[in-house]
Amino acid sequence: MRTRPFALLSALAGLTLFLLLALAPGAGARATGISDAAEALKQGPVYVDPGARSQLSEADQKALAQKIENADKPVFIAVLPEGSQFPADSVLRNLRTATGITGLYGIRLGDGFDAGADRSVMPANAVQNIVSGVKAPGVDAATQLDNFVDQALPTVRGTAPSSWSSGSEGGGASTGSLIAIGTVLVAGGAGAYALVRRGRRRKAEEERDALEKLRVVVDEDITAYGEELDRLDFHPSERGADDAMRADYERALDSYEDAKSAMASAEHPHDVRGVTEALEEGRYSLAVLSARREGAPLPERRAPCFFDPRHGPSMTDMTWTPSGGSPREVPVCAADAARLQDGEDPLGRTVETESGRRPYWEAGPAYGPWAGGYYGGGLLPGLLAGTLLGSALSTPAYAAEYGGGDFGGGDVSGGDFSSSDFGGSGFGGDWGGGGGFDGGGGF
Repeated sequence: MRTRPFALLSALAGLTLFLLLALAPGAGARATGISDAAEALKQGPVYVDPGARSQLSEADQKALAQKIENADKPVFIAVLPEGSQFPADSVLRNLRTATGITGLYGIRLGDGFDAGADRSVMPANAVQNIVSGVKAPGVDAATQLDNFVDQALPTVRGTAPSSWSSGSEGGGASTGSLIAIGTVLVAGGAGAYALVRRGRRRKAEEERDALEKLRVVVDEDITAYGEELDRLDFHPSERGADDAMRADYERALDSYEDAKSAMASAEHPHDVRGVTEALEEGRYSLAVLSARREGAPLPERRAPCFFDPRHGPSMTDMTWTPSGGSPREVPVCAADAARLQDGEDPLGRTVETESGRRPYWEAGPAYGPWAGGYYGGGLLPGLLAGTLLGSALSTPAYAAEYGGGDFGGGDVSGGDFSSSDFGGSGFGGDWGGGGGFDGGGGF
């Protein structure tokens, strides 16, 4: 009688293990298709087809999935073999259709790679920039997918689908958390508290240093904007001035005061983002006022010139290749567009670094909040992929230490089931012959 409970527990444990193995993504060796990949991605962020197992090891798959789950972002990765069941011209859209969840989808198809996203999750140009940044001849799947996820996570908006939390690993995670908490308590609360205090002091010192670096750059920006206001020579009572012009001028002045006030009260690096957002708003107001005074069409609301936001709103997008990086589309002002067309270097904004003055995109992570206020979540870090600042933006440590990892903002539906017809998801346009997906440009 004493052995009966033990035998029952053993049987239950064996059955549980069998079910876990049977239901695990990628279990079995049968041929699969889009529907199998979609069902697996509803339960977890990474799917490796049995026919592509040589591309990505189980350990690499688990590490990649853990990274995405820890970030709580709607990023879906599929590693698939080439073949008729996964046609290159439609596999990405077909997978998104079958999954029915808004998000960013990256597919390694054979040796090729491409990605696409719902517009509420990531703009098409940001997807294209990241894809071009991770494509390289001969790169293995593990490296490519890891780089893609690292660069995408800080930019992706929305949260992971709730269906992931109902997977087979849910109970294990809870048990592991309880064990970890118990271990900390047994080890001694006093020691843990001392470690936390030291960590907080270190973080505070790093934030102070980063803020001082930013203060120099932001003060230059505020001064430059004030000089623009002085040169404007606009008087609300001047001949020809109307209410619209006066409103533009008032917004420009308010932006100047907002920027100064925000910088004066800044205590953390991420506070600087509000300063540069105010300056960007002010420069657009000045551009609108200038157009009204000249009787010209009002300018389109565009991001500032990528090379130096003090140049004002951009006029167009042009292809640019950073040193050691890959080509990408960046917003540029008219003057820098002319320089690029003539084969000359643009007038890039430089900042002080340990090796002297360098373009801001070759500087460290402290300049992320400054850039984020000007260019927002849709453009960063896609614009900066492959640069030193872009690499810093793509790391979890950046968000933790400098408070600027989430450039998304606003309410989005990433991770929601949106049905397969994309009615409210924002899918559209032409992608790689696949008929309407915002993708990176083909395998």
